[in-house]
Amino acid sequence: MDDIPLILEDYLNYMETIRGKSPNTVKEYFFDIRIFLRFLKIRYRLVEKNTPLEEIEIYDIDIDFIKRVTIQDLHAFISFVDKNRGNGNSAKARKVASIRSFFDYLHTKINLIEKNPANNLEFPKTDNRQPVYLTLEQAKSLLDTISNNPNELFRKRDYAIVTLFLNCGLRLSELVSIDIHKIKEDTLTVIGKGNKERTIYLNDACKEALNDYIKIRPKDAKDEKALFLSKRKNRISTRAVQHMIDKYLEKTGLDPSIYSTHKLRHTAATLMYKYGNVDIRALQDILGHENVATTQIYTHIDDERLREAVNSNPLSHSHIEKEKNKGD
Repeated sequence: MDDIPLILEDYLNYMETIRGKSPNTVKEYFFDIRIFLRFLKIRYRLVEKNTPLEEIEIYDIDIDFIKRVTIQDLHAFISFVDKNRGNGNSAKARKVASIRSFFDYLHTKINLIEKNPANNLEFPKTDNRQPVYLTLEQAKSLLDTISNNPNELFRKRDYAIVTLFLNCGLRLSELVSIDIHKIKEDTLTVIGKGNKERTIYLNDACKEALNDYIKIRPKDAKDEKALFLSKRKNRISTRAVQHMIDKYLEKTGLDPSIYSTHKLRHTAATLMYKYGNVDIRALQDILGHENVATTQIYTHIDDERLREAVNSNPLSHSHIEKEKNKGD
């Protein structure tokens, strides 16, 4: 993180060490606030209007600069990322969250500003979209495609990875961070968002896939702890997993621009909810969601099941109809 003003560096340190946010989350805060500060330099006419955003330096920004910021500046920034950078509602909402957090820190935590300009900064209305996921048949086809890989090591590694995604609903960051010693019989311990540890229960398919891979996992790994290894025997990277998934999706006839590792997580949640009669609170724990509201998107995916549930109510038959029949 070069070109970073001290005031921003202090905030990021606070978020990671005091608030316990994960390095990935802190990095997202950094990117959001960096682009915001660069935008302010354009807005305040401190650089040429057509200066490319990535060329604008922010190392010289101090608290006096920050004190100039108004709610109008914040609205202008959200408008800028919408019109000039094509940010959708979810991306804009994340930037709003980052800015609100930053100014709350300056105002409430360290008292460097008297007024918080982000107090009335609203979140954009987010699209309440249904989660994108693979059907059961598509998920099986994806696993079949991996089974045809002629390279035994990568076939078994990749099959185990996708099996974990589809059965356990892991996040990509959680999967690559798995240490081999964290597997104990039918459980697996992962580090989730906010560095929170949670236990994943492994079904038979997961246990079998993991055992098959571990048997042939290279013994001379450069990272002895890492479960999943790259070609160079280091811990596999998130980008390598994404690339691998894209390749198999394409071979299966599925569009990699629609489906992804995160959509495999959605698939696991969807299949558990549709076929496993999983309680929403249990699903929340399995997925590691902090708020049950995040999990509730999966309760809207199976209208037929909900219709059947209502119709199965013993009071579902019309009382009026029964009374009418009595009179006949």
